[in-house]
Amino acid sequence: MNLDTWLRDFRSELAQAHRTGELEELRTRHLGRRSHLKAEFRTLGDLPEGERRAYAMRLNAIAASAERELDDAWQDAHRAETDQRLEAERIDISLPGQAPRRGSWHPVTQVERRCFSVLRRLGFQRVEGPEVEDAYHNFDALNVPQHHPARDMQDTFWLEQGLLLRSHTTTIQARILGQGPPVPIKAAASGRVYRNEAVDVTHLAMFHQLEGFWLEPGLTVGHLKQLLTDIARSLYGADVRLRFKPKHYPYTEPSLGVDLACTTCQGNGCEACHGTGWVTIIGAGMIHPAVLREFGYDRDDIRGIAFGWGLTRMTTQWLGLTHVRSLYQSDQRYLTHLHRGHVS
Repeated sequence: MNLDTWLRDFRSELAQAHRTGELEELRTRHLGRRSHLKAEFRTLGDLPEGERRAYAMRLNAIAASAERELDDAWQDAHRAETDQRLEAERIDISLPGQAPRRGSWHPVTQVERRCFSVLRRLGFQRVEGPEVEDAYHNFDALNVPQHHPARDMQDTFWLEQGLLLRSHTTTIQARILGQGPPVPIKAAASGRVYRNEAVDVTHLAMFHQLEGFWLEPGLTVGHLKQLLTDIARSLYGADVRLRFKPKHYPYTEPSLGVDLACTTCQGNGCEACHGTGWVTIIGAGMIHPAVLREFGYDRDDIRGIAFGWGLTRMTTQWLGLTHVRSLYQSDQRYLTHLHRGHVS
């Protein structure tokens, strides 16, 4: 095959190729290592010197022309294929969007996060502890003696080998103090707790608590009351009505409770407050000397304050709900309404 015939055949096939894949195959066949054109280059050494130069120049010119024509055709084909693909994938941006549904925090988690936000500003560190506990950290280390009613099977979920489901998050206080960190100590933890008690509008066998404690020389009940007031106001607003009342807890002395004016009945009485117009949301006090002595902190005028919040009950008051049980029914429609503020 002479060069004129080769060039004519190449251009004929080039005119019939319209896709990039076809053009790449054409390039390999006509310009590749095993093509007729490359074979002609290998014959240059057999030609007389006078003919070699002229034939080499012609070969180079034909090869350059074929490469240029093939490149132009490939660019046109690539552009056409790109336009075709973009048209097929075109999105009409004038249509309304189909964004996925946005989720939200569970109401109890929202209250928990708001409480921790305040505690972090006050220097408290968040810690964690197990839900399955031993009797020492749940009772003995916290000045709850063997004969205490809380240790009865009617009040506590006992497991095998002396273990139990923790009945309060104060167990984490015992675990932290058992590690003997230096004062000052500011720690807070939250999570599920379990009590074997009757379920009513304000009580569940499982609910959420938040525990915090602070050890430092010179602490007083005044520090405790101010701290609890700041927390309540940050959650319910500056005009929230609170009252403090004496309480008894084995691990604090003196002990006090914080009552919130019921947000459900606005003082007119309802199931949530048992008709009193007040709901207890926090139990607190100065850490009992026996607990400080148990962990070696009964020295250097060290004092401690501790507080436990019923996150579940605080959430019902935050939302103005009557029954705590509704928070744990896992009804997505109901929780969505809570998030939007449609349930009072």
